[in-house]
Amino acid sequence: MGGKYFLVDTTRCTACRGCQAACKQWNKLPADKTKQRGSYQNPKDLGPHDWRLVRFAEHNGRRSGLRWLFFSDACRHCLEPFCKEEAEEYVPDAVRIDPATGAVIFTAKSSKLADHFSDVRDACPYNIPRRTKDGGRVYKCTMCLDRVHEGLQPACVAACPTGALVFGDKAEISRLADERLDQARQRYGRGEIVDRDDVRVWYLVLYDPGVYGSGALPID
Repeated sequence: MGGKYFLVDTTRCTACRGCQAACKQWNKLPADKTKQRGSYQNPKDLGPHDWRLVRFAEHNGRRSGLRWLFFSDACRHCLEPFCKEEAEEYVPDAVRIDPATGAVIFTAKSSKLADHFSDVRDACPYNIPRRTKDGGRVYKCTMCLDRVHEGLQPACVAACPTGALVFGDKAEISRLADERLDQARQRYGRGEIVDRDDVRVWYLVLYDPGVYGSGALPID
């Protein structure tokens, strides 16, 4: 399938949060009041004004000792988005697929989903869509369509200093994903690409995806 794809290589993420800040800046998203919760992760979760979030998980492995895991979380832009399928049960055209990139976009009509938003959010296997507290429009990552249609990289990718986030055509991302996966397995003895056949945002992880963002599960 054509369109654009991301590779998120968690082995290269240093949690600088450049991607998180760039998303805010480019999309002119307002700041949220945050507080210290005993974690470097801030804010606590994705929100209508927070479309990308670097999740922090602190693990104390049985063999490896203390280890940080970082995960730049955002919409996966599914090839067959369940959110769109669910939304269309209530509001036609609330979600559209950009024909050039495959990006999954909630439109202005998503404001009519207020009474059904919980169903739409529950349909997402990654718990991504968010809406404003006043029951307004639904928001999430837009793949920076305004930038991409002008030949630019998404803001998060352009800001990443380590190459943890990469963006391009499927063939390019597929080649790089295979290359990075081989490198990870050689260096760490493990690694996988998550949900490669189902989404446009591929994550290279060393552990079960469930441990990223949670310090409660063992990693070794």
